Amino acid sequence: MNTDSATRITPGNALRPEDIAASDAKAPEAVAEYALRLGDDALILAQRLGWWVARAPELEEDIALSNIALDLLGHARSFLTYAGTAWDKTEDDLAYWRGEEEYRSAHIVEQENGDFAKTIARQLVVSFFQYELYTAMLSSKDETLAAIAAKAVKEVDYHRDHSAQWVLRLGQGTEESRTRMIRALELTWPYVGELFEDDDLVRSLDGIAVAPSTLRAAFDEKVGAVLAEAELEVPEVQPAPGGGRRGEHSEYLGYILAELQVLARQHPGATW
Repeated sequence: MNTDSATRITPGNALRPEDIAASDAKAPEAVAEYALRLGDDALILAQRLGWWVARAPELEEDIALSNIALDLLGHARSFLTYAGTAWDKTEDDLAYWRGEEEYRSAHIVEQENGDFAKTIARQLVVSFFQYELYTAMLSSKDETLAAIAAKAVKEVDYHRDHSAQWVLRLGQGTEESRTRMIRALELTWPYVGELFEDDDLVRSLDGIAVAPSTLRAAFDEKVGAVLAEAELEVPEVQPAPGGGRRGEHSEYLGYILAELQVLARQHPGATW
């Protein structure tokens, strides 16, 4: 398998989407499919978090959630740019011109924001998962994936701390905030399992992709510690069926894409 890197930058240094696009490397199709799902997760969650601008419970949180959304958008740009090298497509081609069934995002990032506690519960799960994922990806044999992860993991570490602090604040706050946090966890937890499912694509990329199942123990330990400190428990709920990695999505993705893609589709090629 050709695993030429899109850059000579070693893992640990920043890698911009522009660096990937300017290179002559081409991701093998299986690697591109893997990068696509990582980029889709980040893109859809960034779109969800953008809704909170001017709606967060305090001004500082407007800025914090906006910054997290921008970080995720940067991760999406890098992964989608790298994925696009396999099919001669740009990051914009993949973001704006794919249909719902062509997206590979997990169901958890598509879920409605709900109240602030529900958004924080989702962010707790995704940020702790991504931190473990990108940390493991630093050792990927694909140097481009490793370099993208090297930048992303530093930003996700902040996302992780941000969500944990809010879980503690809400869980140990008023009776109302605690009740909302408990309910938020119950609504979020059915979608956790999908993040840790291995499939044929991941298994075919041994040494390149990270097997999600290998991350579950560390995730459970670290998230469990946050919940225990907040005097909250991991909910006992039935798992949702999932299917996002196969293009089988929740009812919410179509609405997200309609908002995300409308300008590009109404005005193809527009610049400003």
